Amino acid sequence: MLKALPLIVAFAALSFAGVAQGAVSVIGGGLAEACSKAAMGGEDDPKFQEVCTLALETELMNVRDRAGTFVNRGVLKLRRAAYTDATRDFDSALRLHPELGEAYVNRGAASIGRRRYAESLPDINKGLDLGVTEPAKAYYNRALAYEGMEDAKSAYLDYRKAQELAPDWPAPGEQLARFTVSRR
Repeated sequence: MLKALPLIVAFAALSFAGVAQGAVSVIGGGLAEACSKAAMGGEDDPKFQEVCTLALETELMNVRDRAGTFVNRGVLKLRRAAYTDATRDFDSALRLHPELGEAYVNRGAASIGRRRYAESLPDINKGLDLGVTEPAKAYYNRALAYEGMEDAKSAYLDYRKAQELAPDWPAPGEQLARFTVSRR
């Protein structure tokens, strides 16, 4: 059983591991949808942040889509390591839609980017509790936070959970390959 297994882990690769971001689908055409597609498609060009900003400034959206557009712009900022600006967008999303799990998970990812590992955990946990469309990314980010806090066992378990939830996503397996599990 895993509880009885002490874990030996190399932490060197943590600084090379990027956080996983979870975008929010916004449909209906227009700039907000283009912003959503850019965030979901892995774009990191600043011009897509401008598309999101223009959507927020000019388009009529329901509350969920407006909050989602803030999340998506924040995701684009995360990719450029603009953690403080990204956090502001996630905060804006949560003021509009406090039950949007992706906003919490991504705000946690921004904290991880700033190496505020313990600070990230309540947000990631809240996002998981509320539900997110890609929970594997939340578990992966929480594993990064645990690893940053030198809690190898918790990190290992969350990387395993991420791999279980998204077996075709290579990132969790790449992180797990660094771990050595042994019995005492």
